[in-house]
Amino acid sequence: MKLSRKKLLKSCIYPIEANQILVQVEGVLKTWQPTWTPFISAPIREEIIKILGAITDISYSSNGGYQNAERQRILITRTHQQDIINQSKIPINAIQIEGNFLFDRTELQDFFEVLIQSGLKQEQIGDIWITGDKGAHAICTPEASMILENQTGFIRDVKIIFKSLNLNEIKLPQQRNPRKICTVEASKRLDAISSAGFGLSRAKIINKIKQGKLRLNWNVTDNASRSISIGDRLQLEGKGSIEVLNLEITKRGRWKVELLKK
Repeated sequence: MKLSRKKLLKSCIYPIEANQILVQVEGVLKTWQPTWTPFISAPIREEIIKILGAITDISYSSNGGYQNAERQRILITRTHQQDIINQSKIPINAIQIEGNFLFDRTELQDFFEVLIQSGLKQEQIGDIWITGDKGAHAICTPEASMILENQTGFIRDVKIIFKSLNLNEIKLPQQRNPRKICTVEASKRLDAISSAGFGLSRAKIINKIKQGKLRLNWNVTDNASRSISIGDRLQLEGKGSIEVLNLEITKRGRWKVELLKK
């Protein structure tokens, strides 16, 4: 079955990635065989889910190996096979990247790069998080965990070893309970709202922006002075995310801000 891709991809922000998923959807409609997408990032997933919602006779479910995972795989199936979504084995594993980093501080990018250097593709990799000074855990496809099992390598001068893990063996990143934050700020600037939402000084937030660790609506931004709008979402590496629920100007010309911290 052929889809009207031009119509479905109209005004699409990620047309290349969405078109690749639509090829998989056509396969499901034709063969009735459920399929899993590769790991995809949160902004792309949100756009693809909107597209899938507009396609008749298609159901979907996403999973990233743990609750609130940023990078996830989507299971696509025919609507009449809805029960498969609940019964299908989730093709997601985990890997431990073990090393002694007590005297060599690491960043998430270090672990991502070593996974790529070890033969994985980006679409095989889910979320990665640091587990103290002993290395990191990463979500991946079953095929990726088989490739990496017991491989060794280096991050700078630190020797590492890859060990396959079951999902119930992983040490999950810190999970946060959503809570509302109400504050009054002098402006709607990105750095001001981020400072209030994440509980960090303006100087630290600006430094995070310069380091590329703060994202606005999933996109890295280097403009600390840009204005924030209702509905915007900010993500800060290691600090979760905030959503702007409301902005109101006060009689004194300041801004009453309502945020949802996750």
